[in-house]
Amino acid sequence: MSNDPPNWEFKDRDIAILSELSSDPQLSSRELTQVLESEYDIDVSHVTVSESIRRMRDEGVFREAIIPNEEYYIFALFEFKFNPEHFADNWRDAMEYIQADKHTLFFFLSDGDYQWKTVMMFRDRQEISKWIHNCYRDYGTVIANIRNSAVHNVLKFQTDPRIFEDLGDDPETT
Repeated sequence: MSNDPPNWEFKDRDIAILSELSSDPQLSSRELTQVLESEYDIDVSHVTVSESIRRMRDEGVFREAIIPNEEYYIFALFEFKFNPEHFADNWRDAMEYIQADKHTLFFFLSDGDYQWKTVMMFRDRQEISKWIHNCYRDYGTVIANIRNSAVHNVLKFQTDPRIFEDLGDDPETT
């Protein structure tokens, strides 16, 4: 997947497709074609719908991920605070280690005291402790502190289809 931002001009059809797929990712292109016609008054063939989905996926308009049910894993939020003394020499190896780790679901940068954050998945708490120990052992010169929080009682874990309505708005007029 490219690190370049998607270059995409959204049509009403694209926004409707994204909304419907986020509501039900299992919809076939034939089913989507019927929904587009009945719910949005958009008349297109299932081939056009399929092609639109493929092109949006290829351009990086949306990402597909398989996310296991939260009953199988403990989801944990990790926040990394750095040791600035050794940061310049070792940050890349630590970042690549975290990014490539099989437990990492979501890895992002943020401002403030904690600059890297991850959402990770583990089978049990012992696995979390072992991961933290190994991370400090291998990258402790860069990482001054790892704050971790278990994420439990996940109450919503999906994209709300209404978020795509914003894609049709011109940012300069809102």
